[in-house]
Amino acid sequence: MRILGIDPGSAVTGYGVVERRAGKIVHVAHGTLRPPANAPLASRLDHLHRTIGEVIARHAPDCAAIEEVFVAASPRSALVLGQARGAILAALAAGGLVVSEYTPARIKRSVTGNGRATKQQMKLMVKRLLDLQRSPAADAADALAAAISHAQAGRLESLGVRGAGRRRRPRVERIVFSARRPR
Repeated sequence: MRILGIDPGSAVTGYGVVERRAGKIVHVAHGTLRPPANAPLASRLDHLHRTIGEVIARHAPDCAAIEEVFVAASPRSALVLGQARGAILAALAAGGLVVSEYTPARIKRSVTGNGRATKQQMKLMVKRLLDLQRSPAADAADALAAAISHAQAGRLESLGVRGAGRRRRPRVERIVFSARRPR
């Protein structure tokens, strides 16, 4: 199975393609897409839509994994990021891909074991997991991490682990403390 991972951004969008072969996750390609910085927003969104389409045509993924939007520093940047993400999602759908969305914390936990991992930790783990010569750029590393996370979730589902690809609510147990001593 070939998976396209996307780290959406309005200034820089990372992409990464991995393949799951015989229980191993293998690197195929990665890179960044940069719309013209001084172009009007509509032109930048069109650029993202077209270039994601080109990545799909070039690498023929079977599915896509994209990072969910987190709360941005300002309402304006959140709005622009949401619009960029919308253009990317439209391109993925136009390419006929089934899209899975993952929170940044879920991706980090899947790749590093820590949902609060730093960018540097993510880059190092992606490099190590995919046996790359150099660490990819941060946006490409995040996209590869999304693809790796999806590949691992799919692997668990194929092994019969229930709910492996879905978010689950944490199980809450109620513990009652008593001042009485047991007899």
